[in-house]
Amino acid sequence: MADGARMDDQVSDTLRKLAVVFSDFEQRLEATPLIRKLTRGRFVLADYHAFLINLRQQVKDGALWMSRAASNVGEAHLELRSTLMRHAVTEHRDFRLLEADFVCAGGALEVIRDASRNVGSEALSAWMFHEASRPEPFGLLGAMFIIEGLGSIKAAPWGRRVQERLALPDEAVRFLLYHGENDASHMQEFEAMLRMVLPDAAVAERIVMTAKVTARLYAMQIEEIPV
Repeated sequence: MADGARMDDQVSDTLRKLAVVFSDFEQRLEATPLIRKLTRGRFVLADYHAFLINLRQQVKDGALWMSRAASNVGEAHLELRSTLMRHAVTEHRDFRLLEADFVCAGGALEVIRDASRNVGSEALSAWMFHEASRPEPFGLLGAMFIIEGLGSIKAAPWGRRVQERLALPDEAVRFLLYHGENDASHMQEFEAMLRMVLPDAAVAERIVMTAKVTARLYAMQIEEIPV
């Protein structure tokens, strides 16, 4: 089989497997107490505050683990290193936007900055930095598929639902609405990033496995938010 055909086949196969992982992830999220309250119209302001508080550290960590991952990508994949660095630069201030939403929604800045992480957030953070510290951490493409896929598919609908339910101004849901648009553009780059490291059966397997673990831990992070 020609190299181009092998590339196309493995990229398509990896994307199919990632889509299955993401579908299971969506179902897990919908079953969490917080998201059930949101979808069933029982969401209150305290729930939104808790959501932002528990999401903040993961958002802050995102640019950090991308930077660390980029530093561990070797010279044979400089294009991927550059792409990860661009993503890190794009997202390194996102947690400030989340903080501003929290304050606009009636929260105190010191509360969100001083809050401790729940067990899911701790586990997710440890996992992401562990993976980012590996040599040639290509598996993290699976994590990006889950996290940025969530942003592109769920963030904007969640933001609009929160705003409607709580009668909040636009300035209180900017983080969710922004990521609904911004992460969609990131996902358009994802196939190109896969092509930077495939075809390679072991790498493809690691990408899918990393997506599975990230999805489980992310769902745990939301599941552990008190409601």
